[in-house]
Amino acid sequence: MQTANLQVRKRIATLFFLFTIVFILLGSRIFWVQFVKGAELSEKALQNRMRDIPVEAKRGIIYDRNGEELAISISADSVYAIPAEVLASKQEKEIAARLAAILEMDEDKLYQRITRTSSFEWVKRQIKPEQAQKIREADLPGIGLTEESRRYYPKNTLAAHVLGISGVDNTGLEGIDFYYNDLVGGTPGRIVVEHDAANRPIPEATHKYIPPEDGANLILTIDETIQYITERELDKVFKERQAKSAAVIVMDPKTGEILAMASRPTFDPNNYNDYPAQNRRNFAINDAFEPGSTMKICTAAMALEEKIVGSNSQFYCPGHIKVGKETIRCSGGTAHGNQTFAQIVENSCNVGFVQVGLDLGLERYYKYLRAFGFGKTTGIDLPGEAEGIIVPESRAMQIDLATMAFGQANAVTAIQMTAAVAAVANDGKLMQPHLVRQVISKDGQVIKNSEPKMVRQVISPETARELCMILEGEVINGTGRNAYMPGYRAAGKTGTAQKISPSGGYLANEYVASFIGFAPADDPRLVCMVVVDAPQGYPYYGGWVAAPVFKAIMEDSLRYLEVPKREDPAAAAEAQPAVKQVLVPDVVNLPLAEALTAIKSRGLNVKVTGEGNIVWQQTPKPNTKLPQNSEVIIYLSPFDQGGENTEVTVPDLQGKSMKEVAKILSDLGLHLIPEGFGLAYEQSPAPGKVVTSGSNIKVKFQPVGE
Repeated sequence: MQTANLQVRKRIATLFFLFTIVFILLGSRIFWVQFVKGAELSEKALQNRMRDIPVEAKRGIIYDRNGEELAISISADSVYAIPAEVLASKQEKEIAARLAAILEMDEDKLYQRITRTSSFEWVKRQIKPEQAQKIREADLPGIGLTEESRRYYPKNTLAAHVLGISGVDNTGLEGIDFYYNDLVGGTPGRIVVEHDAANRPIPEATHKYIPPEDGANLILTIDETIQYITERELDKVFKERQAKSAAVIVMDPKTGEILAMASRPTFDPNNYNDYPAQNRRNFAINDAFEPGSTMKICTAAMALEEKIVGSNSQFYCPGHIKVGKETIRCSGGTAHGNQTFAQIVENSCNVGFVQVGLDLGLERYYKYLRAFGFGKTTGIDLPGEAEGIIVPESRAMQIDLATMAFGQANAVTAIQMTAAVAAVANDGKLMQPHLVRQVISKDGQVIKNSEPKMVRQVISPETARELCMILEGEVINGTGRNAYMPGYRAAGKTGTAQKISPSGGYLANEYVASFIGFAPADDPRLVCMVVVDAPQGYPYYGGWVAAPVFKAIMEDSLRYLEVPKREDPAAAAEAQPAVKQVLVPDVVNLPLAEALTAIKSRGLNVKVTGEGNIVWQQTPKPNTKLPQNSEVIIYLSPFDQGGENTEVTVPDLQGKSMKEVAKILSDLGLHLIPEGFGLAYEQSPAPGKVVTSGSNIKVKFQPVGE
């Protein structure tokens, strides 16, 4: 009996022990599941029964300064799949086949996507309206549509490089859309629906809609009309000159507001994948180039500010100058002779600017180089701005200083150059360029105002005004004559720089032609920079390629801004005497009939002296001012084309092209022996000499200086 009781007790103890162990193990497991892994498992359970459908926010609208829409958001349907529902229907292959046919997708790849182990899969984003309608009618299990926002640019290519692009996930990828993505993009929402174990929506369970928050709107500094004018003229020169790239920037010098910015080649941001990626590169801010003679504006500003020169300081240019072992020449070896400082700017004399640069010295030159903002970004609100390339001051030598002074050695961006010259036009104040005026919430509340930001005072107002007058002379009398605008006082500088070869040195036949200027010269409203990379054909100089673009853009833009031409009585009285004055035309070497027409069209009378058909001399000289109805005397060549050994007076051929010279001499029965190329600058026999018909005339030509 006792033995039996003992065995029972042992069994009971063993069972109790086993139950205790099991209880401890179960308790530990419960503790592990409930407390240690509870949050994680709860989240997984939630994900398993919850279906999240994203709802994209609408990107904010981008306006120009006058409220014109440049970028908006439109609705587009996107297709999604709930893989669990697709598999539960047991029709996954049929669904994949029908969906692939509607969306024009690969059936196998689509099948793999809609049967993945995930709670949600995008099938195709932003589909066509007719495709969306077919999917609705098909009513495929596990396949749904959700409305998304898609970026649309109603002006197509207009200001494409400024606006940038936006991807299918409603995120800015380039341009303003990228730079201000946090403000413009908004906050996406979602729809949350709870499902049971059979993947059916539970009617009384959690159905939650978290609305998206639309992005803020941007008001740009860009003026749609000026942007259109700019792109129209840029397209002309880009196509006519078959350039590699080109850019124009139009800026308000007083505020730093960019009124227009365009680069070529371009693209349509609505279909950016149809264009080479290179077309999206914004040449105006992304690429650096040697500025050439446009840098002489900054060198001149430094020298005037430091009192090293004045407008009438005297210089002598023999056509070349030695710096150490190197010899620097003016373009084409032109010897400008005695000049004032204003004239070395007008003639774009390299020799004169080398002297100025060496007088400044490295320390002062670099001080102003940094003050003008070269070698670092301007801070414009666009992504990808380049810093440019500056020769490090620590290893700069005298030859570097000499070449920097007239626009070689350093590389700048178009936006840096625009900001620097705008400082000259703005009484020496350097302003930070910017593209956004205001940020406005979807409710119309102003979130941010972009006030003009002065970076620093670079030169004094007195120096700036003096330089403005010198640069006006460059447009009237110098290499920038093609930028002259009747009625608007323009100031500026041409630039022609050889392109650097990737292997070192300079390319023989590729140049960057540029012009930068502002108007009116005495109260600048606009600054305009034109850069054309590798224009084809001759002449390739900035004065011939870029200056006419500047003129066309500025004339139309100033007229659009209602800037008055200088035709008020006070200005007219100052500019003109009581009797109307006219300029005597240049009729030398013209046929008699053309000469008579040219003179009489100016309201002048003509006295013809001599016999023949070609004018070889005139009194007064060309471009002399005379009162209307004054008399101009023209002298005809005595050459008779039908005669033999006729005496001919040699005409003055200076400044004529080779084609013009050949035609003139041919008409006179003389033979041309050319030397060089470009424009005539020396001839033998001298003008006015009498020779026999059939004689040889030696004429030397040289390239146009910049």
